[in-house]
This record gives sequence, C-alpha cells and structure tokens, in this order.
Amino acid sequence: MTSRIPGADEFTSRPLPREELLRQISPALPLHQVDDEQAEQVAALTYEVVRHRLWAITQEMGETLRRMSGSHVVTESNDFNFSICDELGEQVQVGTYNVGLIGSMDLAIVWTLRNRSDNPGITEGDMFLCNDPWIGGGLHQNDAAILAPIFHEGKLFGWTTAIAHQIDLGGPRPGSFSPSAQDVFGEAVPTPPLKVVRGGVLQRDVADAWVRRSRLPHLVGLDLRAKIAANKNAAEQILRLIAKYGADTVKVVMRRMMDDAERRLRAKLTNLPDGTWTAVGYQEQSQTGDRGLHAIKVAMTKEADRLVFDFRGTAEQTGIINCPYPGLRAGIVFTMLPLLAGDIPWAAGGLMRCFEIITDEDTITNASFPAAVGKGPFGPAWGAGNLVAEVLAKMLDAEPSHRGDVQSICNGTTDLCVVSGVDVRGGGSKGFVSPVFDVMAGGYGAQVYHDGVDTGGRLIIPSARAPDVEMTEYLYPLVALWRREQIDSGGPGRQRGGMSGSVCYVQHPDQKGTMSLIVSGTGKVANQNVGLAGGHPGNSQLDLVVRGVNDPQLAQATAIPGDLGELGGDIEVLPCEGESDLGPGDALYLHWQAGGGYGDPLLRTAGSVREDVRQARVSAAAARDVYGVVLREDGDVDATATGETREELRRRRAAGAGLPEASLKPIGALDPDGLVLDGARRLDDNLAVLESPDGGTVVCLHCGTRIGPLAGSAFVAALARRDGAPTEAGPHIWHDPSEYVDAEIVFRQLYCPGCLTAVHSRVVPVDHPLPADDYRS
Repeated sequence: MTSRIPGADEFTSRPLPREELLRQISPALPLHQVDDEQAEQVAALTYEVVRHRLWAITQEMGETLRRMSGSHVVTESNDFNFSICDELGEQVQVGTYNVGLIGSMDLAIVWTLRNRSDNPGITEGDMFLCNDPWIGGGLHQNDAAILAPIFHEGKLFGWTTAIAHQIDLGGPRPGSFSPSAQDVFGEAVPTPPLKVVRGGVLQRDVADAWVRRSRLPHLVGLDLRAKIAANKNAAEQILRLIAKYGADTVKVVMRRMMDDAERRLRAKLTNLPDGTWTAVGYQEQSQTGDRGLHAIKVAMTKEADRLVFDFRGTAEQTGIINCPYPGLRAGIVFTMLPLLAGDIPWAAGGLMRCFEIITDEDTITNASFPAAVGKGPFGPAWGAGNLVAEVLAKMLDAEPSHRGDVQSICNGTTDLCVVSGVDVRGGGSKGFVSPVFDVMAGGYGAQVYHDGVDTGGRLIIPSARAPDVEMTEYLYPLVALWRREQIDSGGPGRQRGGMSGSVCYVQHPDQKGTMSLIVSGTGKVANQNVGLAGGHPGNSQLDLVVRGVNDPQLAQATAIPGDLGELGGDIEVLPCEGESDLGPGDALYLHWQAGGGYGDPLLRTAGSVREDVRQARVSAAAARDVYGVVLREDGDVDATATGETREELRRRRAAGAGLPEASLKPIGALDPDGLVLDGARRLDDNLAVLESPDGGTVVCLHCGTRIGPLAGSAFVAALARRDGAPTEAGPHIWHDPSEYVDAEIVFRQLYCPGCLTAVHSRVVPVDHPLPADDYRS
C-alpha cells in the first residue's frame, strides 16, 4: 500500500476539458453518458416537460432547506442555493437564490471526481461535505456545500448540490470572520470534500467533527441535515423522472438544456459589438490597521461569440481581502447570469462555456494557499463582479437594441457586521452570533430608461430578503430604533440609482454587559456602486457606534428618532476592517450601499426631481445642488431659478476644468432611442462615433462637438476634466476619506468640452487612471 502527502496545489480547482477529466476518473466508477446521435431524438414537448420539471425540483430543494434549517441566514435571508448537474459536474439547472454560491459548484464536483473516485470511492447513497474555497465548495469557509451523486442502475447519472452560509464554523472570532487574520490558519478551517453520508447513512463521526468546530453546533447540525435532505429529495424526484421517461431521455434533455443556453448566449454575443472595455476598482483596508487601497483591474474583450476577462495587473494577495480562482469565476457568473442571460434559462454549464478567464497567480482575485480568504465573496469576488457588470454595460450601451439591458452598478458589496455575546433575557444565559442581514435591502443601479429599484435586494441574490425586524428582535437581544430607506442615497443621474437603507440597533433593555462587533465593508471611500455615462455613484457605506446614548430618553420615546443627532452621545466611526463593541448605552448604525446613477444629473427632468423630493427620495438641498432643480415653497418647480441654477453649475464645471464660460454650447434635446447626428454610431448616453476609415471621431450627442479620434481612445485626453472634493458628488458621499485611507480621494468628472455634459463621474484616488480604454475601439 502506498500513501502520499498532497501539496497545496492539489487542493485547487480549474476547469478541465471533458476528455482530460474522463482520463482522470477511476475506471471503477461507471458513468451514464449519451452520444450526440441520441441528443437529437427527444420530442419538443418531452424536452419542455422534463426541463421544467428539473427547474421545479431545484426550487423545491430550497423549500426543503428552509423548512428544516434553524438559521435565520437561510429562513429569513435566502443566503443559499442549489444545482442539478450531469455526471461530470456541468450545471444543468441552478436556483434563483444566491447565484454566487453556485458559481463554482461544478469545480468542486470535478475535484471530487478526480480525487475521490478511487479512494474512498464514489458510490450510490454517498454525499460529500466541502467548504474549501480553493476547491469550489463555497466562496469562503462559511459557505458549506453538500455534493450528492445520483446513481441509476449502477452508473453515476448526475449530481445535486446544496450550499448555504453558516453563521459560525470556528476560528478565533465569532461568526468565523477575523479582520486581523494573517493567513487561512487564522480563520475557520477549510475542508476538502469529505464523505459525510455513506450508503445513505449519515456518518456520525464526520458530522460530530463538523459541528464541534462551531460556536453554534445545533444550527450547523440542522443545516447539515437540511442540505442532506434537500439533496435526497431531489435525487428521489430525478429518479422518478428517469423511471417515467428513461435515463437516456432525461440525460439528453440535460445536455440540450446546456447546449441551448450556450447557443442563445453566443447568438446574443454575436449581435453585440466587438471590442475591448476596461474598468478599475478598489478594495479598501486589507485587514485591521491597513490604510491602503488595492486595485482590481479587468479588460473584457468580446470577439464574435465569446468573451475573455483579463484580470492581469490586479493587486497582489494581501490581508484578508483575497479570493481563490473559484471565487473570481463565481463573481463573473453571478454578474453575467442576471445581466447578460436574464432572458435565457440558467443552465449555467452551457453559459460558462462562452467565456474565458486570464489572471495572474497570487493576486487578490486568484489567491494562493494559505492566504486569508474570509472576505472572498463580499470583497474581491463581488468587486470583480462589479467591474464585469461595468464593462458589460458599456458593451450593451453601444448596441441600440440592447440599451434596455444596461444597468449601473447595484449596491456594490455587502456591509458585514457580526454581533455576538450572551443573551440573558428571561433569566437565561445563551451565547449568540448574529450577522446583521438588514443590509440585504440594497439599491439597484439605474438603467437607461428607468430609475433603479429602491431597496430592491441584491443583483447576485435574485430571491434575497431582508429579515423581519421583529424576528431579529425575537432571536437576538437587540431592539431596532429604525430601519428605513435613506434619503439621497441613490446615485444621482438622468436616471436615479435605487435607494439603500439604514438600520439602528440598541441592546435589549434586559441585556447586561457588552456585545462584540466585527465589521467589514468596502465602498466607504472609493465607491463600489458606480454610475455610468456620467451618473454619480450611490452612497458611501457607513458603520458607526454612537457612544453614551441617553437610555431613559430611548426607554420613554414615543416616536422613532429622526436621525443620529437625536440620539445624543459621541459618534465612533468604525473601520473598513476591524473589531469593536456595543455596550448598554450605545447604538449601532449601519448604512449600506445604494445603486449608481445613469447619465448626467443635470439632464434629469425637473418634474422627476420634484417627485423625488415629494417622496423623500431626494432632499431639496440635493435637488438644488446636484440636479440644479429649485423648488418653491409649495413644492413645485421654479422654472426660472432652475434654468439659472443649472447654467451656474455648468459654469462651475467650466471654471474647474479651466475652460472659458463664453465657449459653452447649448444642450440640444436628447433623443433616447436614436442618434442626434446623421451617420453616427452611439457609444452611450452622451457620445457617438462618426465612422471613417481611420477609426472615426467621437462626438457629443448633446451639442455636436467633435471631441477627438476614437482610435486608441485618444479622444479621452480632449475631454474636460475636473477633480473636486468627494462630497461634490452629493450629500450621500462620506466627507472625510482620511478616516479610512491615506490616499487622496477626489470626485473626478470628465465632460464634453463643448457643452460640459458629464460623461464620466467617479469617486477615486487621485492617481486613478483615466478611462482611456473604457470605450469600444
């Protein structure tokens, strides 16, 4: 008998060509496969019936997990997902819950086939437990997956997977998130695929070892059994489907589902312009004590029917803001599915054939073991997804028939805050760990023809929900002073970004002692929720503790406090990555991210701004200072003052950009569906190209100014530029970046040099590169 000690590189996953994977699977594992000729032999009606049944089985897995789980992460917030896969792990159908969680499930199955098919073997009734981010069983260690093979007549027919976020899986800090971790050994333990069910029997030793690591073993144990049950129920229904239609027929349908999804996405890509688009974003504070900004870069090239995402040049791995390759891939998947494949059935295995990833090793988006990766999913994976959303939007905006699909960046990231302590209500003494999931109610980005959805959820979790406040108060010793939509939070633009919200918690009156806080949030300085085509970013994320709140005042309060100023006390600004506490006299305030705007705010109709003010979406001050709309005391628009204010704002732009006021051209009427200039090809809301053999000239759609050559994006140098204070983007932007980082932060706008219409608006470090490659070449 021989033994081996695996190296770190053996615990990594990458896509493999089908034939290479087949060579690496043990011959002792028989596979059910169909050939190409069989794939043409299923009637259209049978195909649709079986396809829809597979979709329904996936959704029913969600109901099974929700009914059995005791975790409010599952029952209240839908932070889980499922998939049905073929025998080699390609995903045939995925759920509509947290899409990021299934972005790498196929990689985990591939790894299991390569490394478990000979020893300990993959047999009927087995299931594998995995939470290893390098393998793909979750984006960080808190995401725990169950991988379940399905056998028919002795052959491996397919797989089902169930994955959910676990509140605590050990490590030095409650919630398994440690902002000061130096490497993965300072976090929860990653577990490669481990046989937790053998021959249909739960392995008690494995289950006991699994829950032993957690501060909340009962919840983790319930979720383990719930995921096992969801997989078991799904397998039984798939086998009933096989009994009715035959194994070959069901497998042919599965293959055709993926082939159809691939064909439809490739057809859509073929109709979109070829070119390369780039974007740069930042992660703030790599760990406790860090004050840096760490760049993520992407260049997306679209050629014919395929996409290539090139992340070379991204910052080296550091601190806790790292994700391995499966997390990067998941970031692309959870962005592409809703934005580019919203009208295509989510047979993810087929959709993922349409893109390629290029990336450097040892970076924050492709971290090598043993990097700390606790922030992987809501740090660099989500950050990479934001940049993918940005470049996809630029590509879609350049094709008139797809402008309705364009969307500015949604809430950009999550605001992680874990509250933990001992619940002594009712004379008891019970430990608790509670991530604050109110932050699920993020704002959606603005679109070309519509404002963003206010507190609509999260793009990456189509079925996301903010928990019922009363349920949170029932489960944990917290009392909510308010949870409300936050005025001015949506990114200003011709179309406004969707608003986000804020929540303020204090300890329950019966609670004694101090609770622990762990916080992690990007987007407090360099906004993740950027706007497009001159639209401003959504609000800065903000976490505060108000110390010394007047307890008697709150106990006797007859009205909801209007704002933080009514609480009294002293405000402590929490870092991007750090730890704090919440005492009996303190209040915890979280303000999460909204959606970015689309288009120059000065082009928003005055009537729309008036309605925003009436509905408390925009303040009267922001209406005047950002949108240039002045309202009378009765709430109606003062047309004369509005015209004068907008002209004054344009003159300020000219002065800041070093242009003479006398050179300003008038803005013409925007034609949202066509082109203002004959023979021009639109790039976005503001710019078009007059085609010519030398590559064409970029022109302004509003005033007709010929800005410069498109070739090499040379026209960008001819745009007027102005750097101002971050708060010039609006009252929703944090006023003091030095609270978080050492870099100088500015609100940078680029304008048409003729009419001073904003074509690019971003809160960035002063050395942020100009968007020289942001436009189709």
